[in-house]
Amino acid sequence: MFKKKPNIKPLSPIKNSERRKLADHIISDLGLTVPSSDNADADDKTGLTTLRNSLLPDGSLSARFTTTAGPDAKKVSGTIYVGAHPNQDLRVLWVKLEGNVYPTVYTLWHNPAILPLLHTPSFVVEKLQGGADLMTPGLQNGPPFPDKAKKGAAVAVASVESPTVPMAVGVCEIDVSALQDVRGAKGHAVKMIHWAGDELWSWSTGGKPGISPPDRVEGWLNNQSDVEQIQAELEAADLEDDDDDNGGVNLASAGEGRPQPADAVDPTRNDEPADFEDKELTTKEIDEAFKQAFLYGVRHFMEANKNEPNYGLPFPLSQSFVMSNLVQPFLPAHTPAQAASLQIKKTSFKNIKKFVKSLDKAQIIKSKDRDGNEAVILDIDFEDQEIKNFKPYRLPKKDTSSGGKTSAPTAAGDASDSSVGQKLKRVEIFKPKERLSPLFSAVRADPKGFYTAAEIRPLVTTYIEAENLISPKNKRVVTLNPILANAVFDGSAKSDKDVINKGFVLRDALVDRVLASCAPYHAILRNDDSLESTKPRAGAAPKVSIVLETRSGNKTVTKASGAEAYFVSPQALADELRKTCASSTSVERLVGSSPKNPVMEVMVQGPQKDAVLKALEKRGVPGRWVDVVDKTKKKK
Repeated sequence: MFKKKPNIKPLSPIKNSERRKLADHIISDLGLTVPSSDNADADDKTGLTTLRNSLLPDGSLSARFTTTAGPDAKKVSGTIYVGAHPNQDLRVLWVKLEGNVYPTVYTLWHNPAILPLLHTPSFVVEKLQGGADLMTPGLQNGPPFPDKAKKGAAVAVASVESPTVPMAVGVCEIDVSALQDVRGAKGHAVKMIHWAGDELWSWSTGGKPGISPPDRVEGWLNNQSDVEQIQAELEAADLEDDDDDNGGVNLASAGEGRPQPADAVDPTRNDEPADFEDKELTTKEIDEAFKQAFLYGVRHFMEANKNEPNYGLPFPLSQSFVMSNLVQPFLPAHTPAQAASLQIKKTSFKNIKKFVKSLDKAQIIKSKDRDGNEAVILDIDFEDQEIKNFKPYRLPKKDTSSGGKTSAPTAAGDASDSSVGQKLKRVEIFKPKERLSPLFSAVRADPKGFYTAAEIRPLVTTYIEAENLISPKNKRVVTLNPILANAVFDGSAKSDKDVINKGFVLRDALVDRVLASCAPYHAILRNDDSLESTKPRAGAAPKVSIVLETRSGNKTVTKASGAEAYFVSPQALADELRKTCASSTSVERLVGSSPKNPVMEVMVQGPQKDAVLKALEKRGVPGRWVDVVDKTKKKK
């Protein structure tokens, strides 16, 4: 709704009595529980006061606003409530529309679990940030969905990749909580009201830009197992495409780069279609399916990587690696009902950690708790009888001709990535600024044109020769005239006064100053592209950024951004890194980049700088075009 800047009237203070009344209305409307005080001797109202101040801080302000919404530009008016959380600037915390009060993302980041939380892939979140509504096929991490996500209820929306950080607020247009399956569903699920990146998010009293979302917000999900479960389930997602511009997005590429299990273990598999009963599975059947999928995954790695240590498995194996590489690709989800049933929440284990513990109890693996939040697999007994006697079964195969909904992962080869093997060339270009127009006009050159350094040098030579400015005693010395003095030596450099007082300058120094007085542009030429057919871009040529940083205490991740400028698809890069590094990857909008022209960031687990550099070199991007920052090294 706030894609366009609203007309906001002057702010006015809210009386404390009205602020408390509004906060109580929000608490009642959202059904929030008032926290009890930790101090038994404290006033009974301490918990209520704390909650009120957290939702609507003391000293909050309000203002009326008007804006337009919808395809018919309908006029909408309401009230914004502005406040500041501790150590933060004033921001819009709540917005009142048609009698309903909705929180902004700033309030959600400070007050976890006040709204039902829905999840969708990050690239769908990007569409929401462009003003689209969330379509039903775009819903993830369910069913079951939150009980409070009823028709007309306000909900928060987060990406599957960052499941604890709400990025948008909307209103349910259907009863989301009652959905049994989103595959094949049509229509809008959530009408978006506000998102990180819109005009409410960017508003501030001092003109400061919007605050970037945090990496994690504690309290939105129960524990780390739930977080990793949501992220792992994305690996097997296959949403049916509904509308190209509205969140019903096909995740056919989500499995690219993963193994082709059935062919690897059983090359004689019969691919003729078989009849599968479309019915929901019992808990016992789901438990067995997950265990068999794990055995299948282990056998696949044993067959595909016979000559590699540990069959190519990078021990210790994290929970997300186990789900995305050893379980999800091997689940027998042949029908919509089976696909809906085969979710970790519907097992008797309920989460990945307990599932790993069950495999340890069966003595198939050896596991260990790490950081108190997850169980990692330290070793697998490859000689276990259940693994040795495992018999492969038929896996679902994507029917691309009929739009089938279930699929086995397919490997993405280099042939699908047009950037592999490309040849790139960076060219520095200069555009004369207005004060240089007399110089270029004098030699009949376009004062508004684009030139390389090699093209500007002879133009300067022609000018000084035509004006007879070359010193008769030394041809390397040029006498200044008023045009050069005013246009080139304008006082922007420390030596300008000395040059003007002397009345002459060396020819090479003159050319350098003419270039410095031009506006810098650049062009990146691909393969056989010519400079004439390429539109120059302002500024110096960008560099790809690689950043290594530590998360969750001791986990290292590698981030790469800015590859699009060199015709490299971030998703294709992530697919290759997932395979070569045997690590989970994700692609999200770089924090702070424009929602309209986003820069995508590829994240891969582990210190994978060399792997990223190698993948970029394959795509024509040499190391000198890359900036590497290692934040994991401690400062001296």
